Amino acid sequence: MTRAGFGGLLALALPVMGGLGALWLMGAPVSFLLVNAEALALGLAVIAFSSPLESNKTQRFAIVVLLVLLALPLLTGPYVNGIARWLPLGPFTLHAGMLAIPLLAVLAARDEDYSAPILLAGILAAAFQPDAASGLALTFAAMGLYNAKRDWKDGVVAGAGFFATLVMWVRGELPAQPFVERVLVDVAVVQPLAAFALLACLVASFLLILHALLAPMAQRHALAGTLFGFSIAAVLSNYPSALIGYGAAPILGFAIALSQIERAESKAPQVAE
Repeated sequence: MTRAGFGGLLALALPVMGGLGALWLMGAPVSFLLVNAEALALGLAVIAFSSPLESNKTQRFAIVVLLVLLALPLLTGPYVNGIARWLPLGPFTLHAGMLAIPLLAVLAARDEDYSAPILLAGILAAAFQPDAASGLALTFAAMGLYNAKRDWKDGVVAGAGFFATLVMWVRGELPAQPFVERVLVDVAVVQPLAAFALLACLVASFLLILHALLAPMAQRHALAGTLFGFSIAAVLSNYPSALIGYGAAPILGFAIALSQIERAESKAPQVAE
């Protein structure tokens, strides 16, 4: 098993399985349930068996690829009311931010020299789409890094991200898609107790990432910040509900990020006996 361990598996499985129950309760199409279940199975396999990115050169190459991936919808479309946030893959469209940002936050946290510019570049890409959910996820990732490292540059990025997200919010509103967006709010209307259970699954995932993973604080706080940002955006406006709503992108995005998180022990100095 890779470095995220059992805590990483549980952090992914709990909200996705809770979301499957919520989708079934709301009468979502069976195909939606199958897509999420298959993405969960693939994501758990990624966490359990994938190889970590070790060298700085490889990690920075991955960061460049993720930033390109985040901005790619601006070139490929599809556009909806002048907004482009999705990657077209045959019959599927994947939300670029939810696929790329979790791993981008983890790798930024691992980069001692360029964490702030990396997150700022991601916020700029989100601003052009515009995508307030991605902007908020990156903003809270920067806040998590500032809380862990107390580096003023991360604090500046968090402040800039907050104001940029407000602009994205005004320009990026789209009609809500059933079973994809505002899932927690919709479940609460139908069955408040089920909504409470679903919220508990999401909070448990957040706390597992924040406290249960054997990883450096900066990486845990950055990844937890992305989940918090995506989730807040989905409650406040018409943005996809990460991990609990229909969509493979956030499931795969968080699985890949969890598979690449470091063990804190790997940074501990060796003591001669």
